[in-house]
Amino acid sequence: MTTTSAPASDLLTRQISQRVSQSVFDGSRLRVVLLVDVYDGAQQQFLEAYEQLCNQVASVPGHVSDQLCQSIENPSQWLITSEWESAPPFLAWVNSEEHVRMVEPLHSCVRDTRSLRFHIVRETGGPAETADASTRRLQASPRIGDGLIRHALTFTVKPGSEDTVAKILADYASPEPKVDDTTRLCRTSLFMHGNRVVRAIEVRGDLLAALRHVARQPEVRAVEEAINPYLEQDRDLDDPESARVFFTRAALPAVHHVTAEQDDPHAERHALYYPARPGQGMRLAELLAQQDEAAADDPASPVLRSTIFQRDDVVVRLIDVRGGLPAADPARALGLTDPARVAELTELPADGRLADLLERARMTPVTDRRSPEA
Repeated sequence: MTTTSAPASDLLTRQISQRVSQSVFDGSRLRVVLLVDVYDGAQQQFLEAYEQLCNQVASVPGHVSDQLCQSIENPSQWLITSEWESAPPFLAWVNSEEHVRMVEPLHSCVRDTRSLRFHIVRETGGPAETADASTRRLQASPRIGDGLIRHALTFTVKPGSEDTVAKILADYASPEPKVDDTTRLCRTSLFMHGNRVVRAIEVRGDLLAALRHVARQPEVRAVEEAINPYLEQDRDLDDPESARVFFTRAALPAVHHVTAEQDDPHAERHALYYPARPGQGMRLAELLAQQDEAAADDPASPVLRSTIFQRDDVVVRLIDVRGGLPAADPARALGLTDPARVAELTELPADGRLADLLERARMTPVTDRRSPEA
């Protein structure tokens, strides 16, 4: 009989609130699973590219180990699993330009990939395998969510084109919300801050299937083609490699989501953009997550739901606010109450009043659409 590798006393000491359905900041170990479909006949090329890649990954801070497996049924199907000390170092690496360059040799031999990320909750094994259990931290308890997956994309447009791009993005017809029998688009919220565009989506079911479904919709394709001339990063949607690189760089993962006990059907959705100082994006996102977790227990907080998206030094916080943003307490709505931390982690004016900082961070809404059955 096997037993869990670590007793409760060895698990994480900081318990995550039950209102937090998603977080990368609990310190537990991360298991990454990458499913790879290799072109027929390219197995040896793929293996050689992987061996070069894994030697580079081994030196990345936070990386623990990885395995490469080949299917016993289909030689074109491979599985890469890796373990990381926690989620933040993995996300810092996978969202970096270094990673984009590092995986380039794989593109010519890989037909498709699918990445899955998991916090380790429990593990089993004998005494020899669990000798270091006290240092191998596990997620303390399972999280209970609302069945929604949250994701965002962000990109910049050429200065001076903001009004034109906003009109294009506001005027398109909504795509068909039903993806298949198990997946549905529930909500799309689009905001701009200066020349930066952020599109946040909520999906019930399979996120990858939903993203592919949206990309195939004629109305969405027409919008993407219409904004192409205004993008700061060139792309060719007819070139799979160009499109892949663009959307890889545009991905803005959700790193934390919390929901207060209360609800209000009339709550307003807003987005705040926090210009992080160089290298401080992850620290800033973690601070905002801590503030939101504490606020979820405060019945006076105007923020009913908060999702934090972060990639490099781009940090966006999507919030549902009771009573509207202008009427909300600026410190509670901004999620930053300490001016010293504001100055340390962001490019926001250190001497600004919180109300002014909130206004500077506020993104302009372009469209917010819900599926009829969401």
